Amino acid sequence: MDDRYGSDVLAAGWRERGAKQVPTVAAELDLVVEVAEDGYCGAVTRVQGGNVELEDWKGRKRLFPLGGGFLLEGQPVRLAPPAPKTQAPQRTASGSFAVGDQRARIALPSRILVEGKHDAELVEKVWGADLRVEGVVVEHLQGVDLLDELLAEEPPSAKRRYGVLVDHLVPGSKESRIADAVARGPHGRHVRIVGHPFVDVWQCVTPRALGIARWPEIPRGIDWKTGICRAFGWPHETQADTARAWQHILSKVHSYRDLEPALLGRVEELIDFVTEPAG
Repeated sequence: MDDRYGSDVLAAGWRERGAKQVPTVAAELDLVVEVAEDGYCGAVTRVQGGNVELEDWKGRKRLFPLGGGFLLEGQPVRLAPPAPKTQAPQRTASGSFAVGDQRARIALPSRILVEGKHDAELVEKVWGADLRVEGVVVEHLQGVDLLDELLAEEPPSAKRRYGVLVDHLVPGSKESRIADAVARGPHGRHVRIVGHPFVDVWQCVTPRALGIARWPEIPRGIDWKTGICRAFGWPHETQADTARAWQHILSKVHSYRDLEPALLGRVEELIDFVTEPAG
């Protein structure tokens, strides 16, 4: 015989049996709800610390605890915190998508060579994260004049390529003559020499990043860095003065947007060259 009252009238949950389930709704911004207790109606403007803030049509704001006691389009609902927003993919200073939880790779035998310490620091600041993911090491030559010596001591190959970044790579310059000689020589196939047209890597930082209209013109016969420091009214007597000037300039570089396109494309070209699988 069926028991119309159930088998156990004292069982847990007997009060909830047959009760209408109240849906849970995320308290998203601008959601309009009514407070069942007093009829206050407003749009969600903030959710914080277990409370929801509602703003009515007159601009008045009130706080209420999240949970039950609200009406949405006349029907009872429970308000819950909105789901966390999905974070947009992060980008590195070079503009590439950052790789999360990625350890630096073991260094490749290939290298990117730059002329000096300042060049290396600038490349590291903008492309450092990308280079570590790729396993590419940047070394400085202390001058492109030493490139032949390095190539003789550690010859490049299909598995050990050198990408070289030089300053002032313009027709007729010393740098362009060296680059042409290497390209025609026995190592040319495994060496890629590129450069920017500026006298020094300092000029690869855009005037806009430094808050100036243009880089000063320095007459021939005057050391370029010394002339720049003088033009800006910075100390320029010692090497330490020059180092501080460079650190000030470097501090204005936050991403690839602060660098001249003439440098950006060349560094990207070198990264592609030294990471290309050996054929």
